Amino acid sequence: MTTNNATLQSWVDEVARLTRPDRIHWCDGSAEEYAELVQAMVQSGELLALNAETHPNCYLHRSHPTDVARTEHLTFICTEQREDAGPNNNWIPPAEAHAKIDALFAGCMQGRTLYVVPYCMGPIDSPLARCGVEITDSAYVVANMRIMTRMGKAALARIEREGTFVKGLHSTGDLNPERRFIMHFPEELTIKSIGSGYGGNALLGKKCHALRLGSWQARDEGWLAEHMLIVGIQNPRGETHYVAAAFPSACGKTNLAMLIPPASMPGWKVWTIGDDIAWMHLGEDGRLWAINPEAGAFGVAPGTGPKTNPTALNMLDHDCIFTNVALTADDQPWWEGKSKEVPAFDWRGQPYDAVSGLPAAHPNSRFTVSMRQCASYSPRAEDAQGVPISAIIFGGRRKELAPLVFQARDWRHGVLVGASVASETTAAATGAVGVVRRDPMAMQPFCGYNFGDYWEHWLSFAERSDRLPKIFHVNWFRQDDSGRFLWPGFGENLRVLQWILERCAGRAEAVETPIGLLPRSQDLNTQHLDVDVATLDALLAVDAQRWNAELEDIRSYFEKFDERLPTGLWSEFERVQNALEHGTQVAVAVD
Repeated sequence: MTTNNATLQSWVDEVARLTRPDRIHWCDGSAEEYAELVQAMVQSGELLALNAETHPNCYLHRSHPTDVARTEHLTFICTEQREDAGPNNNWIPPAEAHAKIDALFAGCMQGRTLYVVPYCMGPIDSPLARCGVEITDSAYVVANMRIMTRMGKAALARIEREGTFVKGLHSTGDLNPERRFIMHFPEELTIKSIGSGYGGNALLGKKCHALRLGSWQARDEGWLAEHMLIVGIQNPRGETHYVAAAFPSACGKTNLAMLIPPASMPGWKVWTIGDDIAWMHLGEDGRLWAINPEAGAFGVAPGTGPKTNPTALNMLDHDCIFTNVALTADDQPWWEGKSKEVPAFDWRGQPYDAVSGLPAAHPNSRFTVSMRQCASYSPRAEDAQGVPISAIIFGGRRKELAPLVFQARDWRHGVLVGASVASETTAAATGAVGVVRRDPMAMQPFCGYNFGDYWEHWLSFAERSDRLPKIFHVNWFRQDDSGRFLWPGFGENLRVLQWILERCAGRAEAVETPIGLLPRSQDLNTQHLDVDVATLDALLAVDAQRWNAELEDIRSYFEKFDERLPTGLWSEFERVQNALEHGTQVAVAVD
């Protein structure tokens, strides 16, 4: 398979001259091709076939111990002007970046196969979708891209019709961290990544295209590319409303996307559209319509268990690629939170010593699986137009301060709420764990340009429509002084979502506070829930002193963006700060 697109063919030839592979393979995305790739990797030892009786067509990949997470300090946005990348990104001038990384690409594919991977982010026939081509020397990357995107002949045909695509060049190189870079050239719609085989660094359709370059494309074209799940929530009346929600990695996004209603809430149903990324366009009706640009889930394994996320767990018993999980004695995948069984081998393949106290699976071990294997997969997931969004939810992992849920007063206040998100860091990225950092809209590692311009783009939607989604903030992780979680979480989070959707429909009450609109304890559905009124009051408390300190921290963060910070955001910040300083009259508000 080759192409009649001269630009694509010329680029493939150019890359081949630079990298000098032994052979070139154009991927067609077929089941036969996938089977051949997997078999070759099993024979080479790059993949380990798992127990065929319990996990048919499932395989384990073990990464190099230095290559197990996104390397944010080695990830760059390469724009002509440094200010366009912003203080939220690492920056190198494009000419310097190309020279540095191309020197590492020179001859790097000798003895290897160069794979040409055409792919489509989003339903193949959707006008909201965008295409790309990844060139890689990793069969593991090809196999994962087939699961995660619409990859192969149909994508190439669309590229040939439209004539445009994102260019992504990847090589595992020698996996030396000193020669590892992930570089983005948004003005050229180009990505170059070398020295890593980890998904977030190597599956270029995912974070690199769908978010970093996608956010740049979205700003230029008037839409939003966001680090958000998309879920449909059907109430007992048969009404389905769609929600987009942004949480930092490992803060419960996948769990919420696949939430199972508790037995105490009969008649409710949850439909999964996507668990990680949302592309949202303004429709002719003034509403935001969203598609999931991905076709699969690249989820964190530890913590995925029969209590936390049985839907996700049930997806993983066939046709799945696992990365850096542990193994039982009979070759079944294992990770902390999956079962009480003690594994035989850790994620490095060494005999596991339970006495050591070390985790058997890597904390950022992963599974790659088709979304079609999800029991709650929505029949509207492939709709070309997408689904209409009723509410946007922001959230993070905060032990204190943020209440269980509150609503922004309007779109501009909602942008401030999203821009102010902070969360404790997790194992999904290299660096310290448990440190509270600002993560606006959960896009800190993924926004492809200056956050000040990004927030201005968000604010602009209020000038384009009066039918935008209502915006909320949640915090499932509030704790008491002893470290006990105050909210049961998991399926019970549907109770909070019920209040959110009732607010969207104008059927629920809320109390006005300086930070936004909160439910009273009696406004939440707590029937059959073992949470007392005192605990609910603590979950919904707003401590003005703590919030004033939080605002000072937000102010310090915002000041990094100088004149790029929108005046509309500053004025909203000052309005909230003034309300906290002087107090507001408490009133019941019903839309």
